Parts: sequence; C-alpha cells; structure tokens
Amino acid sequence: MLSELLQIVLRVVLVLVGLLSALHALLNKRDPRSGLGWIVTILALPGFGALLYWLLGVNRIRSTGRGWQERGLGLTWRNAPVCSWSAELAATDLPFRRHGFASHLALADAVTRRPLVGGNRVRPLINGEEAYPPMLAAIEAARHSVYLSTYIFESNVTGRRFVQALADARRRGVAVRVLVDALGALYSWPLSHRLLRRAGVPTARFLPLSLSGRGAYFNLRNHRKLLVVDGRLGFTGGMNIGDRHLLSGSNPRRARDLHFELAGPAVAQLHASFCEDWQFTTGEVLPEPFGAEAVGSAFCRGVSAGPNEDFEKLHWLILGALAAARNQVRIMTPYFIPDRSLIAALNTAALRGVNIELLLPGCNNLPYVAWASRAYFWELLQYGVRIGLQPAPFDHSKLLLVDEEYVMVGSANLDPRSLRLNFEFNLEIYDAELNRSLSLHFDRCQQAAHPVTLAEVDGRPLPERLRDSFAKLFSPFL
Repeated sequence: MLSELLQIVLRVVLVLVGLLSALHALLNKRDPRSGLGWIVTILALPGFGALLYWLLGVNRIRSTGRGWQERGLGLTWRNAPVCSWSAELAATDLPFRRHGFASHLALADAVTRRPLVGGNRVRPLINGEEAYPPMLAAIEAARHSVYLSTYIFESNVTGRRFVQALADARRRGVAVRVLVDALGALYSWPLSHRLLRRAGVPTARFLPLSLSGRGAYFNLRNHRKLLVVDGRLGFTGGMNIGDRHLLSGSNPRRARDLHFELAGPAVAQLHASFCEDWQFTTGEVLPEPFGAEAVGSAFCRGVSAGPNEDFEKLHWLILGALAAARNQVRIMTPYFIPDRSLIAALNTAALRGVNIELLLPGCNNLPYVAWASRAYFWELLQYGVRIGLQPAPFDHSKLLLVDEEYVMVGSANLDPRSLRLNFEFNLEIYDAELNRSLSLHFDRCQQAAHPVTLAEVDGRPLPERLRDSFAKLFSPFL
C-alpha cells in the first residue's frame, strides 16, 4: 500500500514538474521552434525531459549578468544599454555617412553598448605565420598588463611559446590574466590551463562543466579571441592559440585564418570586453579601460554579443549592413547556416542589384555543417547570389565587406551557434584602405575557389540531397 502511494506521489510530482517546465519554456523561449521542441521533449520524457530542459535549455547567464550589474560590481562601462555618438562625431561630415551608412550607424548606436570611435589603425594578419610573431612580441614588450582570452589554447609548440611569454611577463611584474573557455580547453593534452597555472600565470576557465552553481552548459561558450597589451595594443579575429593556424607545418588539421592588430582608442573596447568576462568568471574587478592616443584613420566599434545581451546584436547588425549595401557584399565564413531572415536579406540585396559573393570552405572540418549549408544553396543561387567553395586546407576566416567602406571581422560565424548561443566579439570598421586590402585578399581566395552553379546543386544524387536535407533539419543546433 505504501509503495503504491509513493508511486502515485512520484507520478504527480513528475506531472507537476513537467507542466511547470513546459509553461516556463512556453513563456520564455523566443524562438517558437525551440519552445515547441522543448515542450515536446518535456512532455514526452516525464522527469528526464524536464531535467534536460533545466540543465541545457535555460539561459541563466542573462540573469546572472544582470545581477552583477545590479550589485554595482564596478562594471561602469555598462552604464547605458544604448550608445550614442559623441557630439563631435555626430556633427562630422564623414564619407561613409554620405555613402548610405547613416541608417546602419543609427542601428548600431541603438543596439550596442559602445560608441564608434575614430583614430584607429587596423592591420590584417593572415594565418599564424603573420599573427603569432607580433602577438608574442607585444607580450614580451608589455610593461603593465596582458589580458588574453581565447576559445582554444592548445598545448603544442605554439601554445607553449605563448605560455613561456606569458610566464616571463608575469615574472617581470606585468599583470597577466588568461581566460580560456572550459570546453575549448579540452581540445589538446596536456591541458593548457594546467600548464599556465604551473608557470604561475593567473588563469580561469569560462563556464566549466558542472552540475552545480551556474549549470552544465554545453552551449553558451566563450568564443571570443582577444589579446590586449598595456591597454594600447589589441589583437582580435578568428584565430585561437595553436599550431593548426600555421600553414607551413604538416598538421592535417591546419587551417587558414584572419586576425587583426588594432591600435588606437578602440583598444579600450577590447579591454572592457575582457574585463567583463573575467569578472563574470572570477569575480575579480580589473582596472577600467582607458583611451589610447589616435594613431590612424579607421573608425571602429567593438561589438560584444552573447546570450547575456538584450539584442541579437550581430544578427541585427549583419542584416542592417546588407540593407545599407549599394554595390557589393563579400562574405567569408567557415560555417554558413542562415536563418530565414538572413536568406531574405541576401536575396533582397541581390534583387536590388547588389553583387553578393559568398566564399565557403570546399573541405569543411565539420562535414555535417557543410551538408546543412548545401541544402540552402539553391535558395540563394536562384536569385543571383554567387557562391564559391575554397580548396583545402580548411579556411576558418570570418569577413564581411560592404561596398568600399565597411568591414566586419571577429570571432563570429554565420550560424545559430555564433549568432545566438556563443559569446562573440566582432569589430565594425569604416576604413576604405582596409576594405581595399581585404578585397584583394578576397579576390585571391575567390580565384582559387570552385564556383557553385544552380545546375550543380539541382543535379546532386538523391542520397546526397537526402543527407543534406536531413542535416538541415538540425540547423538551429549545429
């Protein structure tokens, strides 16, 4: 009798927990597909479905981040959710305002927390051969602080060179902080964060996998790549720390990529982004960013995007840039899984007469992502979007060029994981000279790429079409 009573109580509890969890998903999930998926999972798997939902489906990062702000823990660079131009900049007759970007600037001011600032110099660095030497040299020359954040920090030859440089800086009395994503830290052995700690370098892991505290997050990863030295020199882009970005080696997983050296007032925005992540992870409040001297002509804005923000910033900014385009849009991304709004924006621009060019890897390190991407090709090709597939090695570059002025670079890919689930950092740049330089790089990559045709896509064998369409079903989760 007692056993039967306990079974009845357990069933009632499971039903109540399931109903409450389903109601929570119904009220809080912005994407109806995600909401429906979780509701079905919760109700179809009593108890276990609810457990999965609370472990994996609830974003506690947003509320935690707001809690930091409400408790006033020194995040003074977060004072306003909406940024506005300075009076000086707003009154200046800048060329890119005349060329159709005024509306995009208004959008960026409304959804980002940082202003557009002038006086910067941005230098592109192609592959690890060009990126790692100036990064290591900057660490070796550091006098006050070195802040490094990366998704993957490998413990191979390149990783150990960085460990040594960071440890040497620490011994010189430089304030060194290294933040590695907890999932990205597992990509090599021995674990790099242990090597760093043994070398005396203060190191933290972002959202380590745990069943307590902030939860077991397999998504919501810190995908940002930031190096800030003395608050005056910064590096950001798509490169992690490791041998895989060295093309001169024989690593079968080697990848082409782009990184960028930044000098000028906008470095303070990289600094601020690192400080926010470090404080969220460790609770330590680092010195606030300060403005560096003007050294160039580029106007830049750092965009910190992630599930802790009120807006899907990068998604909206990309849509805004496509809407502002008059002549040309050139995109390089390793992972391309567009949602309906991005497909519509690309096709709308193409139908307006804008030349849309998309470069993707012909040999992807994640085959299932490439399969899902191919299932979208026909929707773009039929309206005049040009798609090229680059030969091996895998190209990990992320680049958006609009007309002759606008450049967006950084860590984000064009997929749901980057645009909705990960913490990313991108730079918006207005600089005609940089745009020309990167357009030449795009041209070189395009010349080696295979142009995809609509006939080729329609002519795929049925097994390939079924495979690609099946992969496409999982697009929101890839």
